[in-house]
Amino acid sequence: MSINFKDDVMSRRTFAIISHPDAGKTTLTEKLLLFGGAIRDAGTVKAKKTGKFATSDWMEIEKQRGISVTSSVMQFDYDGFRVNILDTPGHQDFSEDTYRTLMAVDSAVMIIDSAKGIEEQTLKLFKVCRMRGIPIFTFMNKLDRQGKMPLELLAELEEVLGIESYPMNWPIGMGKEFLGIYDRFYNRIEQFRVDESDRFIPLNDDGEIDGDHPLKQSGLYDQTLEEVLLLNEAGNTFSPEKVAEGALTPVFFGSALTNFGVQTFLETYLQFAPPPKARNSTAGAIDPLSDQFSGFVFKIQANMNPAHRDRIAFVRICSGKFERGMMVNLPRLGKQLKLSQSTSFMAEERNTVDEAVSGDIIGLYDTGTYQIGDTLTTGKEDFQFDRLPQFTPELFVRVSAKNVMKQKSFYKGIQQLVQEGAIQLFKTVKTDEYLLGAVGQLQFEVFEHRMRNEYNAEVLMERLGSKIARWIEGDVVDENLSSSRSLLVRDRFDHFVFLFENDFAMRWFQEKNPDVKLYNPMDLHD
Repeated sequence: MSINFKDDVMSRRTFAIISHPDAGKTTLTEKLLLFGGAIRDAGTVKAKKTGKFATSDWMEIEKQRGISVTSSVMQFDYDGFRVNILDTPGHQDFSEDTYRTLMAVDSAVMIIDSAKGIEEQTLKLFKVCRMRGIPIFTFMNKLDRQGKMPLELLAELEEVLGIESYPMNWPIGMGKEFLGIYDRFYNRIEQFRVDESDRFIPLNDDGEIDGDHPLKQSGLYDQTLEEVLLLNEAGNTFSPEKVAEGALTPVFFGSALTNFGVQTFLETYLQFAPPPKARNSTAGAIDPLSDQFSGFVFKIQANMNPAHRDRIAFVRICSGKFERGMMVNLPRLGKQLKLSQSTSFMAEERNTVDEAVSGDIIGLYDTGTYQIGDTLTTGKEDFQFDRLPQFTPELFVRVSAKNVMKQKSFYKGIQQLVQEGAIQLFKTVKTDEYLLGAVGQLQFEVFEHRMRNEYNAEVLMERLGSKIARWIEGDVVDENLSSSRSLLVRDRFDHFVFLFENDFAMRWFQEKNPDVKLYNPMDLHD
């Protein structure tokens, strides 16, 4: 390995942005890309008139609805760091994709709408980060609008999320009276909507502006000084160690839409966010600085380029160095593969990547070889990284091709979209009908839209409503146990699954058939 290898790995910062829909996630991503020089001008999500859409939203349905449905990956360089941002779907129906993406990052940025505070989806995603001990950085967004009092937002962070917080800066006013932020970390004030030359005002050793300055005439300045004094005396102390453990979140106030406070956030984040860390595997912890290349597939995406029917497996590199054309082991299949077609990402723009190191995310063109969760390694010792979470679907539909003549494209589309992991495919044991299972209704709508637009296959869907899915231990089961209230199906790996009408039906079945051992895959995760 070159001397530069260690420096390259230590310069990597790979994070996901988590938030509730509409908190400003895609907007913040755009502004970060702007600073990284990756794009020239930022588009907002719902750019109806200009026809400019956010860089990270590439799928047609996302452009129509103004929502992020799938996780994109974006990479840029800034100030000696190589930054990999994984944009995650904000919509709760796509939480499974988001959970898997969170397995591939080293830290998370949580965006909170200052008017709404902590919302349901943020809480769910936050819990996943806490479970994995991922360091979390908080950006309180939309300060240019009227919102909750900053102290109230801090209290909410600590009470609802149970995490200590340390405001790196503090807002001076908000909404129409938003004047800027008092930067505790850099000991300066950053003014809102002023010329670049007037943007920063240095503070003296007492944390105040020296001499005469128009800002000192504002009552909001005095109020901010009082609040900062309160934070200094009664607030938490800043601890990089606690940040690294995920026990303390640095809090930044700003406005992504007006691009205020974003650069300061990025520069401070890069100082305290962790480089790639060791990851658990069946062979113990794998050191990111190890010579042996390893990584895992956390996402598969079909048709990112509608002109070429392609599939891409997203791989998080966990150790060693990737070199295009290298041979790797795929332990699940017990075979070797040559990684000749690889790509790096800037949303729709893709470039062939020849080299990448621990912490980077690369895309491998896939002809159907990879599955989500696959480990790739080099060297003699085969090992596998920890399993990725598999969600238990709750909603089900019966699906068939509208046009019998289009069966071929129907089957091809179903197979490819199911391998992406957002929907799960089942087949009824007695009648061989196709059923789809998902965590949320929107996934079915996206499936239908993509089948029509990407595979030219119209589908018929019949709603079956919510069911309780339970897998069966062993591979033998009496097919006569299948009924309308406890439907026996097989998943795409040919494992038996019962779909129960409700809790009562499941309990009744268990009492009548104590020999049939049921389990929920979600319970297999610590």
